[in-house]
Amino acid sequence: MKGDPVIEVDAMSRRYGSGKGAFFAVRDLELTVAEGQLFGLLGTNGAGKTSSLEVIQGLSRPTDGSVRVLGMDPVRERRELRPSLGIMLQKGGLPQDLTARESLSMWAGTCSNPLPVDEVLERVDMRDRSDTRVKFLSGGEARRLDLACAIIGQPLVLFLDEPTTGLDPESRRNTWQLIAELKASGVTIMLTTHYLDEAESLCDQLAIMHRGTVVRSGTVAEVVADHPAQIKVRRPDLLLPNLPGAEMRVEGDSVVITTATVQETLTDLLIWAQHNNVTLSGLDARAASLETVFLSIADQFDHHVNLEGASA
Repeated sequence: MKGDPVIEVDAMSRRYGSGKGAFFAVRDLELTVAEGQLFGLLGTNGAGKTSSLEVIQGLSRPTDGSVRVLGMDPVRERRELRPSLGIMLQKGGLPQDLTARESLSMWAGTCSNPLPVDEVLERVDMRDRSDTRVKFLSGGEARRLDLACAIIGQPLVLFLDEPTTGLDPESRRNTWQLIAELKASGVTIMLTTHYLDEAESLCDQLAIMHRGTVVRSGTVAEVVADHPAQIKVRRPDLLLPNLPGAEMRVEGDSVVITTATVQETLTDLLIWAQHNNVTLSGLDARAASLETVFLSIADQFDHHVNLEGASA
């Protein structure tokens, strides 16, 4: 941990509705974000990321459990806490008839120590669109303006809900760089994203949510560590040998080999091919990645839910 806990979530749940129509968007969430860390909440749409963020920000009350941000309750002590927070919602709500500059100036007026408006417009690459009305901004430009509003008050804690949705590749990279700079300056950041490359590039710690529950958490390396690598090869004429510690399955005209020791398994396979004069066509060996873990978790838990439904 880089420093003292800034965000502490203890057994937090968020339920919507009541009676038979009630459902839990978040169940028993536990997490701690240290000072200066960048923490990512990952998950598919409907996983509970935004609902979690709304409670942590103090925009809604938890049904159960507790949340502390900078040692304060974000709902009960919102007035004291708000000047230290920067919040980028999934959908901004800026007045459509104001220009980008007017919108940011208006937002700066709510902050106790705002940065210069032009400086922030430059940082989010919106200087040349500063006199354009919000209603005429593209989706990506509107997101960059939302980010400008979140950082103009020089927050200690920054919440970013899907910050690069709708951005083109260049703008995404520029936004990543800005987020990295904010983190390097000591800002504690929590973001939600479904872009796995974004999480791998930016996050110190992350949690993968599925159906309202955290199913895997840690650093990227920790999350990936116990997940097997894959070797894929077009089915040769000769039956493949048994490979120690590996499992094989057929997918169409290919064989997929999963293994925790990809180098050893690949070496054994290549030696076998050489000894038997077999050409291994379409050979593709890939170490485990956040993407493979993410997809595996979704498949695993959806399969589990389907089995429960079938046996009910």
